[in-house]
Amino acid sequence: MLISDIFEETFFAVLSNKVRSGLTALGIIIGIASVVTMISIGQGTAYDISTKIESLGSNLLTVSPGATKVIGMNAKSATGSADTLVIGDADAIEEKIQGIISVAPEVSSRQQVIIKGSNTNTNIYGVTETYPQVKNVEIELGTFITENNIRRTSKVAVLGPETRDNLFGIGVNPVGEIIRIGSLDFVVIGVTIAKGGSGFGSSDDLIYIPINTAQHYLTGSDSVNNINIQVEDEEKMTLVEEEITTLLLARHGISNIDDIDFNIMNQADILDTVSEIAGTMTLLLGAIAGISLLVGGIGIMNMMLTTVTERTREIGLRKALGAQNKDIILQFLSESVVLTFVGGVLGILLGWAASSFVMKISDTTTIITTWSIILSFGVSAFIGIVFGYYPARRAASFNPITALRYE
Repeated sequence: MLISDIFEETFFAVLSNKVRSGLTALGIIIGIASVVTMISIGQGTAYDISTKIESLGSNLLTVSPGATKVIGMNAKSATGSADTLVIGDADAIEEKIQGIISVAPEVSSRQQVIIKGSNTNTNIYGVTETYPQVKNVEIELGTFITENNIRRTSKVAVLGPETRDNLFGIGVNPVGEIIRIGSLDFVVIGVTIAKGGSGFGSSDDLIYIPINTAQHYLTGSDSVNNINIQVEDEEKMTLVEEEITTLLLARHGISNIDDIDFNIMNQADILDTVSEIAGTMTLLLGAIAGISLLVGGIGIMNMMLTTVTERTREIGLRKALGAQNKDIILQFLSESVVLTFVGGVLGILLGWAASSFVMKISDTTTIITTWSIILSFGVSAFIGIVFGYYPARRAASFNPITALRYE
């Protein structure tokens, strides 16, 4: 049988019952659209998380007070809950550890911030002049905190763009204005460039003040919440982490590693973990959506079995005229593949539209990758072959004489 004949017969067979063919293809359309949409959401979520982590700084190590201890079957996390890190630890790291670009200790406190006619509750970060370099912070208006501000324990503040908008209005230049943090007045000297993100851990909804000002007036303690360290080269991250661990153990007089009172987070390790979690989540979402594809495949098989039964006499006539089993198989298999292929194309377009709609109506980022499109095409073709083979094989097995007598 010629290829052109197969395409012609397939075309007429599919169009001879438009409603049934359309409903059958609908199962594949919905299945493929679900897979494309779910994978795009998974990929977009992974991208958002990775971008957020990378925006915190490049080649970054973060030392936090406290440590995670395992007692019996229970894990007790004390990270950030102890006052075990001080400015002296940050100075020692900068002086004694090789392969470091800069060190930026920080303290944090959540406070009510008030101006005349407006107020907000936000995080206050006490930082040094090295903080922007380490954490990729850029200034949109005014200036950042300087060494002179820190030396004088100045009451100056740099606002995140979201905090500026909440207090003064969108796009307003607040430099020179007075804000009240707790019971103290601070002069606004700058506004940072938006980095994106919302809710917990937002890089835009916060205020920076000099670190010693925060310690003296807000926390009343010499301890710091984090020590951020920018390493020269990603390949040196592990070595620098080990050297910092050794240095701080010695400074804190700890000889038993089980008694460690600090925790070091490696940005590269965090990104690897996030990538693994995101990959698992994407796979899970795709697998859940794939169930609808399985249902669609069963629908294809059911329709093809019905078609084979209805065309029994036609099959008998073809075989009587010399058609071989492989010709019959190829004919019915091509019909199945065409239905799934058309359904796959329409499903990809629908999935693309659904992904764009999700991104438009929510803060969720969706990313449609080339491999997800190729996977969708491959899956639709696979379904057409797998679920269409049995009906095609059944049609080829008919005895021509029996088939011709079929009513």
